[in-house]
This record gives sequence, structure tokens and C-alpha cells, in this order.
Amino acid sequence: MRLTENSIDNMEYALGLAKLALGYTSPNPAVGAVLVKDGEIVGAGYTQPAGFAHAEIMALNQAGSRAKGATLFVTLEPCCHYGRTPPCTRALIEAGIAEVHAAMIDPNPQVAGKGMAELEKAGIKIYVGEFEDKAREINEAYIKWITTGLPFVTAKFAMSLDGKIATRSADSKWISSEEARKYVHTLRYTVDAVMVGVNTVLVDNPRLTARRIGRGGTTTHQPLRVVVDSKGRTPLSANLFKEPGKTMIAVAQPLDREKAEGMARLGVEVVELRADDGMVDLERLLKALGERQITSVLVEGGSSLLGSLFDCGLIDKVMAFVAPLIIGGDGARTAVGGNGVERVAAALRCERVKVERFGDNVLISGYVPARSGCSQA
Repeated sequence: MRLTENSIDNMEYALGLAKLALGYTSPNPAVGAVLVKDGEIVGAGYTQPAGFAHAEIMALNQAGSRAKGATLFVTLEPCCHYGRTPPCTRALIEAGIAEVHAAMIDPNPQVAGKGMAELEKAGIKIYVGEFEDKAREINEAYIKWITTGLPFVTAKFAMSLDGKIATRSADSKWISSEEARKYVHTLRYTVDAVMVGVNTVLVDNPRLTARRIGRGGTTTHQPLRVVVDSKGRTPLSANLFKEPGKTMIAVAQPLDREKAEGMARLGVEVVELRADDGMVDLERLLKALGERQITSVLVEGGSSLLGSLFDCGLIDKVMAFVAPLIIGGDGARTAVGGNGVERVAAALRCERVKVERFGDNVLISGYVPARSGCSQA
């Protein structure tokens, strides 16, 4: 189908609404919907938290009787099954919708084209694929989780021009610009979990919260804080235990009973996993997170954790902030440790690369080609 200017505008509006839902709809996808009749928008909405109205229902409720004969622009195929809420397809049919334009098919096996087929069977004209790439990017975490059971993993780090994330004395405040740090708080708001290694906790004592921009304080939504701590070295006085939201410590079996009891008193979830050479099995950790309906993880360091995740092919996306600084020093740590590769030809090359400016920092982001298995030293 050839898109008209109005059709383009309406779907772009729906995509913008979908972005507003990021951060609090998980494990449901973030969806935007727009109802148009006689060239006028009569209803619009986006997904509410899990268990509440989907985007299509929000738009229908706003449109009321004007929904009859209207055209729906929606960023994801309407659901056709009973979950926490009734199927949206039934509501659309009962409202008398004339056309449905869906940016993409829902990869959920319970839907997967069945929703559009049901609408078409009811006499509704259907169109699929308008702005599909943008729709898939918005829900990239949901797509991976619903099809594999594993969360979408993003590696985020800030480094100097010479690739350092800290000086030789471990000082790292601040390599990134204020604008970049504000953006990171926005990122934290949109993900289900933020992950760091224990060394980051010991050196930086971070809070790992999503803070409101321009107002101070924290948001009502906080990602799960995950610390990969094979030997249980995280001090009970760590800042991240004092913040709102939940914390998980992933340790290699078994954890000292006294330490485990101390964490339990703080309300911390301790997950004991099989050890791989004395270290937490990261693949098992991601599987455990997926089973808890964690669809997205933002890994913020440190070097050892990021290196291990890259070595095992567990990173989906990279977000690297580069600051115009030269730190130097053989003892200064680089962003990604681990085994790495022996030849440049074997290096991971990101795809679909984007470059953005945040103050005097440059954000380079891209997707990591899929591979499996850990590389050997």
C-alpha cells in the first residue's frame, strides 16, 4: 500500500505515543494507537501498566461513538487472546472500526497474525508494515523476550578518547557530560533492570536509580538493580540498598549464610547460581531474569562484567559515550575486559550505527551481530 501524507503523520503520531509507554508496561509491549475519522483524530492512547487498558482500548474509550467507521493506526498487531485483559480485536470489531493499519505483527505466539486475520474475517480492511523498523526498535526488548525468554541486553559505558573508563587510581567522576548523565537516567527509566559488577559497587558505590530530570529526587518507577557478585563481597552498607526499588545479588553457589541472612534482612533477593570457574554463570543469570519477566537489562559496567558478556555473545546493543578527554596510563582501565579477540578481523562490528551529541560527548550506539558460546583465552 502506498502511504498518503496523512497516513504517515498518523502512524508517526502512534509511534510517538508508544514511546511514552516505555518504562512501565513491561512485560507487555509499549504500543501507541490513533483513531482517525473524516481526516480528524477522534481517539488516541498508549499502553497502560500491565493489567490495565491496552493502547487500542484507550483510543476507543476516547473516541466513544465516533469510533464507528474510523481507521485505526496502531504500532503493534491488536491482541486476540485473553490475558490480564480481554482481546482488543473483539473491542475493535464491536466498535465498528473500518480499517486497521498495524506497523508490525506481534511475535507473541498467542497472536502472531491471528489478530489481523480475525479483523479481516470480520470485514475490516487491514494493512501491515507501515514504519515496521521504527516499531520494532521501540519494542526490541519485548520482541527478544517473547520469542526467546531472555532479556534484551544493552552495554552502556562512558570513556575517554583513548578508551579509558577511569584513571589509574580508579577515579571516573566525571568522564561523561552532564547532558549524557541526564540521558542515562532516562535510559534507566525505560528498562526493567540495571546491572553492574561487584567491583563497580566497591569502587563507585553507585545508587543505580532513575532520577527525575530537572526536579531532583527519584521517579516512582525504578529498575531492578542487579549486582553480579560471585563471592558475595557487596557490603551491606552499599548505597544501592538504601534506595527505593528492588535489588538482586547474583552469587556463585554457595553464599556464606551470615552474609545471605544480612541481605535478606535488607529485603535483597539473593540468587545463587552455578559457578563457571568460580564466577557466576551469566547465561543462567539472564535466563533467571527472563523467568522473572525482566525483558531488558542495561549493563553499566565494569570492565570485567562487560568483557565476560561480550565474550559469551550475550550483548545485543552497545551505547558508548565518548568524551573529549585523554587519560592515558597503562594502569587505567578500559571499557571492556575479558578475553577479547586475537585478530582485528575477528572483532565484533556493530550494525545499524547511530551517532548523537550530548553536550561535548558523542554517543555511538549500534547492535551486536548474534553469536553464541564463550570465546576462550
